[in-house]
Amino acid sequence: MRWGWFTLLVFLTLGLGLETLHGFKVQAYLSVMNETRRLMWTLAHAHGALLGLAHLGFAFSVHCTPTWISRTRTFASYSLLAAGVLMPGGFFLGGIWVYAGDPGLGILLVPVGGILLFAAVLCAALSLKHFQLGRREERHSQSQVAKSK
Repeated sequence: MRWGWFTLLVFLTLGLGLETLHGFKVQAYLSVMNETRRLMWTLAHAHGALLGLAHLGFAFSVHCTPTWISRTRTFASYSLLAAGVLMPGGFFLGGIWVYAGDPGLGILLVPVGGILLFAAVLCAALSLKHFQLGRREERHSQSQVAKSK
């Protein structure tokens, strides 16, 4: 959960930095020649912030599915952590060095992060077969009956 909140903090701060560059009309960011850089850094900010939220959702999912198999939960966690670094990092690095309108080699990290994100989300989705809201409600209603006796 801590990783999610700090990831969100870092990439929201990056967004504020980008807004500042825009507000002060910094040509290294706004000129037509730097359109690729602007796009890459905007994508880094957006993906980083959304992955921060995904980390928070993952932490909630882990809490709600205590029967989730440890091995797949650990794999999903590490995959999500790696995706949270590789995807926004790849976009950001791709925007630092731009070659004739094309992003730099850092962009090659993005598909790897995307595959890891897919794997993490798949593991999390499959873990929900262990999540049974009805049982939780049954236990709650049984505890209410026990308290009333």
